[in-house]
Amino acid sequence: MSEQPRTTTTSTATPSAGRRLRIVFLGTPDFAVASLRRIVEAGYRVVAAVTMPDKPAGRGLKLQESAVKQYATAAGIPVLQPEKLRDPAFLETLRALEPDLGVVIAFRMLPEAIWSLPRLGTFNLHASLLPQYRGAAPINRAVMDGQTATGVTTFLLNAEIDKGDIVMREPVAIGPDEDAGSLHDRLMAVGAGLVIETIERLATGNYTPEVQLHIPESQLRTAPKIFKVDARIDWNQSGETIRNLIRGLSPCPGAWCTMRQGAETIVVKIYTASFEPAAHSLVPGTIVADRKKMLTAACADGFLNITELHVAGKRRMATHELLPGFRDMEEYVFT
Repeated sequence: MSEQPRTTTTSTATPSAGRRLRIVFLGTPDFAVASLRRIVEAGYRVVAAVTMPDKPAGRGLKLQESAVKQYATAAGIPVLQPEKLRDPAFLETLRALEPDLGVVIAFRMLPEAIWSLPRLGTFNLHASLLPQYRGAAPINRAVMDGQTATGVTTFLLNAEIDKGDIVMREPVAIGPDEDAGSLHDRLMAVGAGLVIETIERLATGNYTPEVQLHIPESQLRTAPKIFKVDARIDWNQSGETIRNLIRGLSPCPGAWCTMRQGAETIVVKIYTASFEPAAHSLVPGTIVADRKKMLTAACADGFLNITELHVAGKRRMATHELLPGFRDMEEYVFT
């Protein structure tokens, strides 16, 4: 990263003032549930959980509840699922709850009518060290960029996306072989602790809001939503670039490419791989396989040793499981 933001040390003091607050929690996925669980188990008062409406999913298009709704329902927390955040009836319900504080984690962009409603404001937990990696996919993008450190930040919401005043930050190192899934789980745990500390600081007023540093656009890394085109492997790139793309998209959505032989084209997702730099004259994407356990592909400056992948029509598996049934692997090329 171009700049390491100042870190606030987490206190071990027993929470007290925050437990008197009326908290509205807004979130949707598992990443948000970890913090909501910590809030509930620490004895804080959550008067409502706001989450996305149930959506049809799977082959049967059965309605699927969000992870936050499932946990909140089990914990006896009232659940609100507005189709539109500016719906007058929903806003009136929120006002009737008389919230002291709003906590937002992995939710939608909120209108001012919501984030300004709680007496102490609304804060968000973001999975990066702001102002770096503002956007929807900070965990994936940090690993894809080959970063060695990231972190979590709590900040007060304002009218600009991910630009509010910072309350707390906690840095987290990224392992050289770590993927986005592992980093997600570690940031989720660290973030849950930071949320508790942030609630206490806002409850007592024991904090100084920190305006986010202005960093030139050339030094600012962003984290836009990942689309299918972003996940495609370009075998003409360097091995480290490809390896980081694979790590940053594993396990979801998965870095992908095609495997071609004549007119046949098969979609492949690659989940784990290592890189060996080497000079060669092979066309990038050329496949080398020994039919036992090794599957290697040429890239611009060496070879990528693929150890786990998913070939369309088969299940996700280790290379040594796939190769015995793919005896003509070397006749294909990755594109």
